[in-house]
Amino acid sequence: MTPEITIEEFAAAREDGTTVDVRERAEYAQVHVPGAVLMPMGQLAARLGELDRSRPVHVICATGNRSKAMTDLLVAQGFDAMSVAGGTQAWIASGRAVGVGL
Repeated sequence: MTPEITIEEFAAAREDGTTVDVRERAEYAQVHVPGAVLMPMGQLAARLGELDRSRPVHVICATGNRSKAMTDLLVAQGFDAMSVAGGTQAWIASGRAVGVGL
């Protein structure tokens, strides 16, 4: 089962880890969680070296589907990774601040 974190848990823990947004560049530019690092799904496997293995990795997408697949990839590679349930849509719906642009 894919490790998953709720929006509330993510909001409380995100400063203690790295947030990786696995959506495409245009989606990220439109709206994203502040501080999230853009690593599109198709690039993540090739960019694992950019991630700090000593910190949790919170994986986010639009709704939680792509992030689950990419969390499974990270966990298989030894990362402490978890998918953000509901994704960016749930973050926006919670009324929290968002970033725009690249």
